[in-house]
Amino acid sequence: MDNSWQIDAIWVSVALLCGLLAKRISLPPLIGFLVAGFIINYSGQTDSNLNTILHVLTDLGVMLLLFTIGLKIKLKELFKPVIYVTATIHMITITTVMGAVIFVLSYIGVSQFANISFNTALIIGFALSFSSTVFVVKVLEERGELSSYHGMIAIGILVIQDIFAVLFISISKGTPPNLWVIGLPLYLYLVRKILYKLLNDVEHGELLTIFGFFTTFVIGALSFQFFGLKPDLGALVIGMLLTDHPRTKELYNRMMEYKDFFLVAFFISIGLSGEITLNALIISIFFLALMSLKGVLFLFIISRFNIRGRTAFLSSVSLTNYSEFGLIVGLVALKMNLINSDWFVALALAMSFSFVISSPLNQHVHVIYDYLKPIITKLNIQGKEKRIDEAPTNLGESNYLVIGMGTFGYPAFNYLKNIKKENVIGIDYSHELIEKFQQEQLKVLWGDSTDSSFWESIDFSKIKLVLLAMSDNHSNINTIKEINKIKSRTFKVGVIVSYPDEELTMKELGADYIYNYKDKAGEEFAENFFTGLTTIQL
Repeated sequence: MDNSWQIDAIWVSVALLCGLLAKRISLPPLIGFLVAGFIINYSGQTDSNLNTILHVLTDLGVMLLLFTIGLKIKLKELFKPVIYVTATIHMITITTVMGAVIFVLSYIGVSQFANISFNTALIIGFALSFSSTVFVVKVLEERGELSSYHGMIAIGILVIQDIFAVLFISISKGTPPNLWVIGLPLYLYLVRKILYKLLNDVEHGELLTIFGFFTTFVIGALSFQFFGLKPDLGALVIGMLLTDHPRTKELYNRMMEYKDFFLVAFFISIGLSGEITLNALIISIFFLALMSLKGVLFLFIISRFNIRGRTAFLSSVSLTNYSEFGLIVGLVALKMNLINSDWFVALALAMSFSFVISSPLNQHVHVIYDYLKPIITKLNIQGKEKRIDEAPTNLGESNYLVIGMGTFGYPAFNYLKNIKKENVIGIDYSHELIEKFQQEQLKVLWGDSTDSSFWESIDFSKIKLVLLAMSDNHSNINTIKEINKIKSRTFKVGVIVSYPDEELTMKELGADYIYNYKDKAGEEFAENFFTGLTTIQL
């Protein structure tokens, strides 16, 4: 009888236990999953079956991750200088500087860095120049900032890095994309039309799920492999083709339900990378000492554009880590006998430790920013042109403020404006959404309500009610924490939640009105139903 399910039972159980323990001490669950990998590795429970299972699940998770990222990215966003210039300059600089440092240490005879040529040192520096797509997306999701401006900058930079990854893999294999790649633009054009038609026709149940997997792994990953390109890139690009479809949000939410499970395998597999030696540990600690250089450089480059220091800081902190791609580069170098196994394990350890360090930093990044605000704001370039991420300074005569103009906020805004005839203004941090609403002549402004400057720079004396209508609870929590810093506020705060524990948290934070839409949905349906019957009878 096949015992593979028993292997699954082991790693799932250890992952759950470690994830719960991490959460108990206020660390993200992914740290627990990393620890779970090391525990399984040293418990002697690893075998070829477990490695195969985790490898397959990891590939599925990374591809689903990139597909869902693609659903959120518009191609024009990648062609902004803040993204492609920052990614390119940062990668070249970090590769050169870290490569040079490693080579110098080898040259002067440091034992852990012995026999490292300059070319090998550059390859190691190149591996360390990448930031982890998996980690960055997870921390942004946990903070509810995946669609924020600084979140989009970070993700855009990661996409550019992925393009560099494709070039590296092609060069290292010595096999450039095949001649069929000439037909890739035509393929993408035709497949977009077909996918749009299919997405129009599939229903809301299991067919939508299968459509998502088919699009990710067949239309995206498998087809790009046929063209001689990186399968992961295919999943990303195909996701980007569907960005403008009306059902994109529904597809995104459906695929996110599966992505998280598969990515648990990714974090566990890191701990199974190899046996930890003293040399590997020393090298990895050295890499950690250099990690801050990545963050400082990101901060300096991003802040050179017409962007506030806060945006540059938040983007930089999320990108300050080492990437899973470092393991791919390390594996290539290992097969070419450029490095030994200690270096490969050191890259895996450096990535693991970078997650452990970066997780709490990202968890408390807003508090850290408030502490460093006097220093960070000095990075702002003074100019006549208004920054794209500048907080509004005037809400006019508005009495009601709706924050988050999405699924909940937009209907609430319309109700206050058109039914109640109130003077209402909306705030959102999606520039694309703001542009759309402003074309419709709606009073909607760009703003980030989790930013302390937003609440410090505006006169709220005329505001009666602030409605927090963001679909992500973390954003609502961060916003109400900023509101609580206002010493003499006169307005009330209403907030939307989905679960009882979120409701309890909002009560503790002092929200004046809490609306649990999942609890109220049935009640309001019945109320409206009987109201409708009365209307019909009349």
